[in-house]
Amino acid sequence: NIISNVVTKAADVGADLVGKVVHGIPEDDPRNPATIADNVGDNVGDVAGMGSDLFGSFAEATCAALVLGASIGKDGDWDGMMFPLVVSAVGIVVCLLCSFLATNIVPVKKEADVENALKLQLISTTILMVIAIYFTATSYLPESTEMASTVGSGTFVLLPVNAWLCVSLGAVGGLIIGLVTEYYTSHSY
Repeated sequence: NIISNVVTKAADVGADLVGKVVHGIPEDDPRNPATIADNVGDNVGDVAGMGSDLFGSFAEATCAALVLGASIGKDGDWDGMMFPLVVSAVGIVVCLLCSFLATNIVPVKKEADVENALKLQLISTTILMVIAIYFTATSYLPESTEMASTVGSGTFVLLPVNAWLCVSLGAVGGLIIGLVTEYYTSHSY
């Protein structure tokens, strides 16, 4: 992210200096050959920067879940520790299906359709993810896992439905946050 922003800024400053100062051409004028480099740099900075931030957040959350899974002190619970990666893999498949839905079944024909297409993807992804994770949790995780309580001296039993509930509440919470944010920031309401 930092490197793409530095390269972008260098292209932007170079294009502006040569065009404006040396030749007196306005910014983003097609007569300035550096304008193409400037626009490409802006797109790279915006897209690559945002993509690297998103990937960084995704990787950090996955690694944190793996570290927590490994630190619970339960030997041989490979399924429980790898469950966050399985959830991510299922999420990739669900996102591909929902992207197909938004691009081929209900495609965007005009600018006004973009908001509805994004909303359709958000809702359909959440619904499919909740259903897919239920089947994933019940088929991948052991029927029950007994763990020692960290507070007190008792034990408690974890079921696959508990893992499904955690993932589902996170997905539905994300959906609610997205819809509420859209309501308060969209020009449609």
